[in-house]
Amino acid sequence: MTLHSMTGFGRGTNAADPFHASVEISSVNRKQLELAFSLARELSGLEARMRPLLMPHVSRGRLQVSIHLHRVTQGASSFEVDMGLAHGLERAYQRLSQELGRPLVPVAADFLQMPGIIRMQESSLDLDEAWAVVEPALQKALRQFQESRQQEGRALLEDFLHRLGHLARLLAQVEEAAMGRCARQADLLRKRLADLDCPVSADDERVCKEIALFADRCDISEEITRLQSHLTKFHDYLKSDEPPGRALDFLCQEIHREWNTIGSKALDAAIAQWVVVAKTELEKIREQVQNIE
Repeated sequence: MTLHSMTGFGRGTNAADPFHASVEISSVNRKQLELAFSLARELSGLEARMRPLLMPHVSRGRLQVSIHLHRVTQGASSFEVDMGLAHGLERAYQRLSQELGRPLVPVAADFLQMPGIIRMQESSLDLDEAWAVVEPALQKALRQFQESRQQEGRALLEDFLHRLGHLARLLAQVEEAAMGRCARQADLLRKRLADLDCPVSADDERVCKEIALFADRCDISEEITRLQSHLTKFHDYLKSDEPPGRALDFLCQEIHREWNTIGSKALDAAIAQWVVVAKTELEKIREQVQNIE
């Protein structure tokens, strides 16, 4: 599967007498899917036709769809006259004439300036006719929108693979260092006892017990195994046929938890430093996961 970014943009146009349609599709990050339409009121009936075309292509993110439809050629227009308003305006002038004591007669400009007296009759819009023009423009915008998301998705995939490789190398270093951790602790314990002029034999029961307790406390083999499994699962999700965004978001939390546990249990300066680097790298991965579908 090609990885898709949640952000993208596409634009499509189409013309068929007497209409010209322009459609723009853009998206931003959201945890859930949200569709928003921006179109004239008389086109609102097209929303139900657009949703089935858009839904199969997106699983999360806020999708903004803007539609502009205008007539390229205008037919003969007819006009309406509201005679009630016209007579009312004339009566108002007559009353003013009586009150002011001088004749006031409305002229043509007065009738034209009064809203609603003369208005153009709008021809009704046929939704089927409008959809025949809008739908091809929508398909063009959708293709461009998907291409832009795929292009960014390829860049994100390359970044993920690079950072996952870094995490795997850090984990290998931690695993190698952890293998000799108990032996180093035993040597350190004996050296400290010797420095305190308290030499003990190699098989002293107290020393062996202390080393055994230390080995139990700092054992990170389970965490290393789980991390290896999580990293493998991350790669699997990137190859999945389903949008991996939500799954990867959860997986990043699990990976972070394992690194935290390793840092608190290892009791080793070198391992602690690698854990810091790994958590920094993981945070960059988590930020990018928020951008994919």
